[in-house]
Amino acid sequence: MDLLLLLKALILGLVEGFTEFLPISSTGHLILAGDLLDFNDDRGKLFEIVIQSGAILAVCWEYRGRIAHVLGNLGQTWAQRFVLNLAVAFLPLALIGLAVGKAIKAHLFNPVAVATAFIVGGLIILWAEKRRHTVRVQEVEDLTIVDALKLGFAQALALIPGTSRSGATIIGGLFIGLSRKAATEFSFFLAIPTLTMATLYELYKERALLSADDLGMWLVGFVAAFVSAFLCVRWLLRYIASHDFTVFAWYRIVFGIVVLATWQLGAVNWSAG
Repeated sequence: MDLLLLLKALILGLVEGFTEFLPISSTGHLILAGDLLDFNDDRGKLFEIVIQSGAILAVCWEYRGRIAHVLGNLGQTWAQRFVLNLAVAFLPLALIGLAVGKAIKAHLFNPVAVATAFIVGGLIILWAEKRRHTVRVQEVEDLTIVDALKLGFAQALALIPGTSRSGATIIGGLFIGLSRKAATEFSFFLAIPTLTMATLYELYKERALLSADDLGMWLVGFVAAFVSAFLCVRWLLRYIASHDFTVFAWYRIVFGIVVLATWQLGAVNWSAG
């Protein structure tokens, strides 16, 4: 196995894990990192999708007790409502993705579009944090189906690379009255069916690209994504207990400006220039 390829897999795995659950866009960071590492061909894009399974496993492990509790009580109304809410929230992204996903990938999966989405998303987060935040839903279990549907449409905005799936869901949750804890945890739980289905769909669609020679690369990326995502989830839950999301907004804005500036000045040969 090519050691340089393994190093790229390690870097991209860490990028995936550290960015998947923060409101800064894992897809956007992976597009930029893949471009810099010259690993942005079809094989690289498939790799970026598949290593999401490491991040999924990290969330499942962190919430294994609650997940087991829900699955063990599916005969009860509260558990059925919890599962139904996840299903309802998943549908908008799935349906819209099937309808326009190919067009979005063809026109927006590039560094310049991502950088622009970074900046716009950062401004929206700043706006959300300046608004008066009235909390009516303290815990994930208190969500209604209507709340779940609204969060599902918010998550669908993440089809635009650079928007951030978790960011759209969390900030959307704040707009409709969820506590920071409830919005953040729901984005974690919603990631499980969303990322699982996305991974399985891409594996099936791009099965011709699968090769036993890539197992080492995939394993390195998977482990890196799992470990970094696990650490990130634990850190974020502690962080939101006493902080808002303003720092992520400024990070997005500054990072987006840097990418656009380096493209405009020719300092970095971004592929989408």
